[in-house]
Amino acid sequence: MCGIVAYVGPREAYPVILKGLKRLEYRGYDSAGVALLNSGLRVFKKKGKVAELEEALMGKDLHASIGIGHTRWATHGEPNDRNAHPHTSASGKLAMIHNGIIENYSQLKQDLTKKGYKFQSDTDTEVLLNFIEDIQKNNNCPLEEALRIALKRVVGAYVIVLIDQDHPDTLIAARKGSPLVIGVGKGEHFLASDASPIIEYTKEVVYVNDYELAIIKPDELILKNLGNEKITPYITKLDLELAAIEKGGYDHFMLKEIFEQPSTIHDCLRGRLDVESGTITMKGIEEYAEQIMNAKRIVMVACGTSWHAGLVAEYIFEELCRLNVEVEYASEFRYRSPVINKGDVIFAISQSGETADTLVAIENAKRQGAIILGVVNVVGSSIARTSHGGAYTHAGPEIGVASTKAFTAQLAVLTMIALKIAKKKGTINEDRYRHLLTELHAIPEKAFKLLESTHHIKELAEKYKDARDFLYLGRGYNFPVALEGALKLKEISYIHAEGYPAAEMKHGPIALVDETLPVVFIATRDAYHEKIVSNM
Repeated sequence: MCGIVAYVGPREAYPVILKGLKRLEYRGYDSAGVALLNSGLRVFKKKGKVAELEEALMGKDLHASIGIGHTRWATHGEPNDRNAHPHTSASGKLAMIHNGIIENYSQLKQDLTKKGYKFQSDTDTEVLLNFIEDIQKNNNCPLEEALRIALKRVVGAYVIVLIDQDHPDTLIAARKGSPLVIGVGKGEHFLASDASPIIEYTKEVVYVNDYELAIIKPDELILKNLGNEKITPYITKLDLELAAIEKGGYDHFMLKEIFEQPSTIHDCLRGRLDVESGTITMKGIEEYAEQIMNAKRIVMVACGTSWHAGLVAEYIFEELCRLNVEVEYASEFRYRSPVINKGDVIFAISQSGETADTLVAIENAKRQGAIILGVVNVVGSSIARTSHGGAYTHAGPEIGVASTKAFTAQLAVLTMIALKIAKKKGTINEDRYRHLLTELHAIPEKAFKLLESTHHIKELAEKYKDARDFLYLGRGYNFPVALEGALKLKEISYIHAEGYPAAEMKHGPIALVDETLPVVFIATRDAYHEKIVSNM
């Protein structure tokens, strides 16, 4: 998951870009680099951390008012200095950074090699850059036009940002399938993969949509589509404070976000759930309540942790609302030919609101007449804009790569939606409805008390830190939670872990259990408690 930062304006570009790259370190990367334009194009890049790049550039002349920066996670070519971004074109006049994968880069590279082009790296990015320059040279056209022509032949996903030595006051960017945010300042513009590098300088942003090009100067922003038609930029005001993207005294962002859960769940419920009146107010859902109630099919579409939230929601909606619910991996749903009927309701669950597979999946379903409802965290994100309605989770920025607070906020939102529909549909009696509202309202305080005492968790971690495998088991609602627990351990500890329905152990997996395997049971006091105890 690469990171992009760019700047054009009156400030020194390098400090803005460097600080922005540090704010994007949470995305994971193996190398970093910057390109600065001032009386010539200068490119600096290095395998390793942003801090190592910063140290290598100490004492160098870095003066420039325009520049681009990148953190790379290797896809084409191993992690090393020459494969790091930015890349320069054969003429040395263009520099480019790129997020995404160009699927037909091999054919493009063959075509360019036949023309005599030589490549300094193993990346698809350098191939794309020289393809753009070749078009510019052959057609004697502006860079913007060359980029537009190139992108009509490119297969894959991308965010591209270019600088041109012949136009030292202009950034050119394009997007398909990966997020790109433009910060609008006074006589200056910022670009980034998300808002975290921008918020320090401006709260006014433009989210670039798929198949859009941006031509950006200090005091001018022009958006166009691939047909060269101008698009009016829609400026969104960020509801985000700088403190929200700082560690706040914690060792790392994930720990901070774990301990933020009481407040994020509270923020998610606030203004929506009123225990006293027994009401749930969700304007983005209310408009589509009838369609949800009468839907023959509801589909939860998501990836990763959000998919696990969808699995929990399946149990909740079926039990409370008596509705037919399916849960789909967006990456599978988009590539097969799912049967979508007019009136089907699709819930798109995503923390960022930019998950590429989820976005394409709902775009396809929308074209076939489905109602799309987003459950996303980032206001104004692509999935939020594509959806007919939905609800924000209000979890605040989640910087840690492994999701924590976004997951619990998604569960809170999906539970409120289910309760609201069940009440309206009459599939839940008043006493149980009121009881569940009260219990949901109490979760932030219960989460706070749980997080007050974590010493026993540290003891367990110390005891089992050398285990090679883990097994997580649950039943009912807790089966998806077991899957999420296993995913977290894999993501953070690099220990192999699997999640299973506890009752399925006897159908094969128990053959792998021995005295060295730690088994985690999710055993809450619910309808399955006696069964899960017997599984132990």
